[in-house]
Amino acid sequence: MFARRAAGLGALAALASPAAAQLARPPIARGCTGTLYLTIDTGWSREAEVIAAAMARHGVRATLFIAQEPTFRGDRSLDPSWAPFWRARAAEGHAFASHTWRHWYFRGDPAPGRVTYASRRNEGQEVLDQPGLCAELSRPIEALRAMVPQAQVLPLWRAPGGIVTPGAVRMAAACGLRHQGWTANGFLGDELASEAQSNAALLRQNLARIRPGEVLVMHWGVRSRREPFGLIFEQLITGLLERGFCFAPLPPEGVR
Repeated sequence: MFARRAAGLGALAALASPAAAQLARPPIARGCTGTLYLTIDTGWSREAEVIAAAMARHGVRATLFIAQEPTFRGDRSLDPSWAPFWRARAAEGHAFASHTWRHWYFRGDPAPGRVTYASRRNEGQEVLDQPGLCAELSRPIEALRAMVPQAQVLPLWRAPGGIVTPGAVRMAAACGLRHQGWTANGFLGDELASEAQSNAALLRQNLARIRPGEVLVMHWGVRSRREPFGLIFEQLITGLLERGFCFAPLPPEGVR
């Protein structure tokens, strides 16, 4: 069933779009009980078109954290083959930010101005210095700019898994970027095993616990989840809209 539906449907700061400065925190609209900040990380991208179509139908704008990750199509999310997808999202008014290039994980600070960066897929490990970290964070934005010159880019970044070290945060700040995680009730659960948390359970829990000002996090699809979260995404956003919430991209300074 899902297959049928999916088939139809510093240096870095200089890369930020001038339009990003205009993405200040929006005023709460009349009848709006609070603003939510939906953020989407790249991931497996299996449900990307379904999720994007639902956002477009309901006028939901999000902040898209981008990395060069493997996708269900056998390519990677910032390959030129994905250019039409990213161009469409920019045209819809979504904002973009860095999620690192290789999507490796930060493991420790071995020395001042150094951070250990390691793959979870046995691709290697290295210690990044200041220029190395800036390059790792700037590369996804450079790839995006090559495909979508007009994209709105925020001076924010997100570490894979949201896992940072004090050194990584300081070094990224020297690149002109502030780290953006998610709020207490913002983890939507699309990475959890379906056997432990069904879509019905996630939908019910999220609708009950999300509060005004939350930064929500999800992906364009998670390979390991057998019951795709994208199948309930539209129900989730319509339920939140019915509760009176509004959606907006993150402001340039981020949300804490």
